[in-house]
Amino acid sequence: MHEHLTILGITLVILGYGYFSKLLSRINISGPMVFTAVGILLSTLVLGNKPVGFNAEAVQIVAEIALIVVLFSDAAVLDIDRLKAKWRLPARLLFVALPITIVFTFFTAQIFFPTEAPLYILLLALILAPTDAALGKIVVSDKRIPETVRNTINVESGLNDGIVFPVLLTVLTLIASNGSGSSEGWFGYIVQQIFIGAVAGAFVGWSGAKLSQFTLNKEWIEHQYLNLIPIALAIFSFYFAEHFHGNGYIAAFFAGLFLGNTSKTLRKNVEEFAESEGELLIMISFLVFGLVFVPFMLPYLTLKVWIFAILSLTILRILPIVIGFGFFKLDIPTRLFIGWFGPRGIASILYILVAVHQLGNIKGHEEIFSVASLTVLLSIILHGLSAKPLALWYSKRYNKDNNAS
Repeated sequence: MHEHLTILGITLVILGYGYFSKLLSRINISGPMVFTAVGILLSTLVLGNKPVGFNAEAVQIVAEIALIVVLFSDAAVLDIDRLKAKWRLPARLLFVALPITIVFTFFTAQIFFPTEAPLYILLLALILAPTDAALGKIVVSDKRIPETVRNTINVESGLNDGIVFPVLLTVLTLIASNGSGSSEGWFGYIVQQIFIGAVAGAFVGWSGAKLSQFTLNKEWIEHQYLNLIPIALAIFSFYFAEHFHGNGYIAAFFAGLFLGNTSKTLRKNVEEFAESEGELLIMISFLVFGLVFVPFMLPYLTLKVWIFAILSLTILRILPIVIGFGFFKLDIPTRLFIGWFGPRGIASILYILVAVHQLGNIKGHEEIFSVASLTVLLSIILHGLSAKPLALWYSKRYNKDNNAS
């Protein structure tokens, strides 16, 4: 009965939010906020049924498909040629500020959770590292904000999950092998997973794009299938890599990167899919978050968990951004603006599910997963509410400075 109520709830919220989405956006209510709230309403907190576990089959299937689509789509929509022309600011975020964020989070978490193993502390830092531009979508879509700023936030969000995932995979392997170097050589296993995953994904993305372009030129393909073929290639790349003992998620990322930069037509189709069917899948993931994560974390919400979650969204994110831009001619308000819009969302949710699935048992480490979940929940609310007002404030300030000069 609970499963039927969940399906009914998903259906009703899609209808309700779909009809009134623009109206809700006027009062700063975002899709992730709505779907998370509905997940909470369907959870054991309200209905009183048996709680849904992280390892429930339906939850893992949703997580697996969603992570494949997110990694693939994020990589596919990145225009490498365009990025080459405007790479300096995104590169600073990804290769300077991102490592500093992970290091700051790691050492701060050690102070807050001294009894936790260092590998679990590092796992927490990695789960909270990727950002999600969808939680502040208006910021990257508001044309009044300088294109450089929008592009920087967008590129960071698109690439940081793909950069962090191989490190996350390494840490999970180390935890699973109890930190020993014996277990059939964890280093060789990681190299194999990353290398085969990258090669398999690149091959599927490039060959799939070439075949699609060939059939398009021959007019053998119906237009309505153009949105479906890239996503089918994403899922195929996952299983193709797994068959050859590579990592399917890394394959999905590289498949998207090669597909999107081999065929501009397919890149546009991936963007269209991400804005419709892909958006639905992501919203369902937020519903799963409310359904599973929120009831799980409530017993572990101590004062230090709250403080650390707030620090993660503020100082531990913003300070590395301010430092990371170094001597760039970028004023402090712009650095703070970019720093604040580093929401934790879909990637962090899916990383938690991947971690729980691979580790199997998280007993004794519930606080780590609870602080990650609370950080995501606060981000959904705070970034959802602040996106529109701060975008308006920043655009007015930018235009005022431009007019003054």
